[in-house]
Amino acid sequence: MKFERQMTEEVSVNLTPLIDVVFLLLIFFMVTTTFSRDTNLLINLPEASGELMDVAPEQIEVMVAQNGAYAVNGRGLVNTQLSTLMDAIEEMSEGDRSLPVIITADANTSYQSVVTVMDAVAQLGFSQLNIATSQEAGDE
Repeated sequence: MKFERQMTEEVSVNLTPLIDVVFLLLIFFMVTTTFSRDTNLLINLPEASGELMDVAPEQIEVMVAQNGAYAVNGRGLVNTQLSTLMDAIEEMSEGDRSLPVIITADANTSYQSVVTVMDAVAQLGFSQLNIATSQEAGDE
């Protein structure tokens, strides 16, 4: 028996098509990605133990009751819908977006009710939002 020596070719993998596919996928994902811009409000949170703040002569006060009912500058609203709240704030502001908005909420109010007020203020374009707190009983 005669053994013949077979010549083996060196096996190589061509990486060029793989790199091309990776670059095409990268470009595809870069082009199809959407960037969202979140709208944020600058919120001034007064400290509960601090000094009393001066009350602005013209302001909009939105009160939120424990059951989630809203009142704008002391005037109760007929329902708790966002559109009703926005209409009332718009009417009270008379188009002046520079007025400060103060949210006064009961301590046991649901978080969603307060966030609804913040959302209405943000959608209307107000830039000054304050959340009212009261001093603790022991502080003087």
